[in-house]
Amino acid sequence: MSGRSSDQERFEAGMIVRREVLSDAHVDAANEKITELTADFQDFITRTAWGDVWSRPGLDRRSRSIAVITSLIAHGHHEELAMHLRAGLRNGLTVDEIKEVILQSAIYSGVPAANTAFRIAQQVFTEA
Repeated sequence: MSGRSSDQERFEAGMIVRREVLSDAHVDAANEKITELTADFQDFITRTAWGDVWSRPGLDRRSRSIAVITSLIAHGHHEELAMHLRAGLRNGLTVDEIKEVILQSAIYSGVPAANTAFRIAQQVFTEA
């Protein structure tokens, strides 16, 4: 073998990280919604996003959460933002640190994007 992980090994590693970052409850709920249409996509994101990228040693999970939150704010991916705000807390970010990330994003992604992010963060943090 060339030292590269098999698809199954990448999937298994990805599922471990996905569960650690997002929670068992979130992943179980997502898995219950898998259909024939979405099965290949779910396999793809588990292997690539979680098994390949989130599993890399170059950044810790707190740093990865900061990068993801910033990107989601910039691109207006609100549903994913709520999920990754929860993940950021699970990865050790504080509410104050997330507030600073959102403030920073106001400069580079725009005030409307940050305004929406603060609204979503308020909902997420009220739930927590």
